[in-house]
Amino acid sequence: MQLVKAQRDTLLRPLQIVSGIVERRHTLPILANILIRKDGEKVSFLSTDIEVQITTHAQVGTGGDVAATTVAARKLLDILRALPDSGDVSLSLANKRMTVQSGKSRFALQTLAAEEFPTVAQAEQYNAKVTLPQKTLKHLFNMVHFAMAQQDIRYYLNGLLLVVDGKNVIAVATDGHRLAFCQVEAEQEFARQEVIIPRKTILELQRLLEENDNPVDVEIANNQVKLTFADIELISKLVEGKFPDYTRVVPKGYKNNFTMSREQLLRSLQRAAIMTSDKFKGVRCIISPGSLKISSTNADQEEAVEEIEIDYGGDSIDIGFNVTYLLDVLNNLKCDQINIALGDANSSALITVPDNADFKYVVMPMRI
Repeated sequence: MQLVKAQRDTLLRPLQIVSGIVERRHTLPILANILIRKDGEKVSFLSTDIEVQITTHAQVGTGGDVAATTVAARKLLDILRALPDSGDVSLSLANKRMTVQSGKSRFALQTLAAEEFPTVAQAEQYNAKVTLPQKTLKHLFNMVHFAMAQQDIRYYLNGLLLVVDGKNVIAVATDGHRLAFCQVEAEQEFARQEVIIPRKTILELQRLLEENDNPVDVEIANNQVKLTFADIELISKLVEGKFPDYTRVVPKGYKNNFTMSREQLLRSLQRAAIMTSDKFKGVRCIISPGSLKISSTNADQEEAVEEIEIDYGGDSIDIGFNVTYLLDVLNNLKCDQINIALGDANSSALITVPDNADFKYVVMPMRI
């Protein structure tokens, strides 16, 4: 029975959308597959790793019948990528095998029964539904994702805190050493909701969301979040646990602050980072009236020194930072100027964008 007949690129797009979360090695072999369901011309493609599930649709079916099967995601994707750009591709099903045919190329793939595929059950009730343009949500995630923890024993840090409060939609990420905060405004108003979205889901959404004004519906349940945009539906489990109170982490009332060129600081730190070692990424910053001096050394007694003139008249401060944490934020910001506020050598630094209260980045000092 023929399931699908379409141009290669028309078929490749939905497969690329869903295959990002497919794990090569999994305790359940069927999770290396994608579920293909056909109902007349409408064909849905679904993948899951039990935590996250992505579904997309395409009008690529042939005939009026209904069918469903699962097939290895990576193999099917690799075959389609290797086929010529032009020309139709057909997928047909017979005797528990899927045949992929294009021109004179033919591949036979093993399938597993669709009934055995473990899909994620949708929540019965969603407590809030927020609609934002795709580019706004993508921007929100881009501004904080780099501060998420990776495989931290405090599992609630391995994700991103999404807060809906009135008209504000807030994203916060921290790994315990630095914290990034960003907020955007929605058109609707909501009662406060706080959820922690897993790291893998956020990285996948950054890949799927596009820089356009098309809407994304974000629906929040007690244990699940569902995002619907374009012809994609993504359902993700949430991380359980209590996220740190970010309002207490962001310092207030620092009197030592200065504004400087983001690009200039980024280039100086990139050069200073060359002399740091893989194990120790520390740079020393000496801030004094009119001057910022950045230095780094390594175990071989090699040294880098950078000096920048700044418009500053506050206290002299000698403070150390992990250079990676500073480079992450400077690479992600797109503004010309940044503002740096400091307390003393033992207090965290606050990096903000002048005349913009929507972004804050807090980084802890380190001993040099």
